[in-house]
Amino acid sequence: MKNAEIRALSIEDLKEQINKEQSGAQTLRFAHAISPLENPARIKHGRRNIARLLTELKRREQEQQS
Repeated sequence: MKNAEIRALSIEDLKEQINKEQSGAQTLRFAHAISPLENPARIKHGRRNIARLLTELKRREQEQQS
């Protein structure tokens, strides 16, 4: 997901997307532990995408508190 797409999401959508990405990342890690993935960089991209989503969520929560 690009940053512009992330900014367009509502807070509820952000939380849903975070949960979806985290479960997908966990599945990838398990699959990689059993047998190597064709593209192990997908794990890194998923981790970074989760970080982007969490950063945007925290930013919005801080804006609401201000």
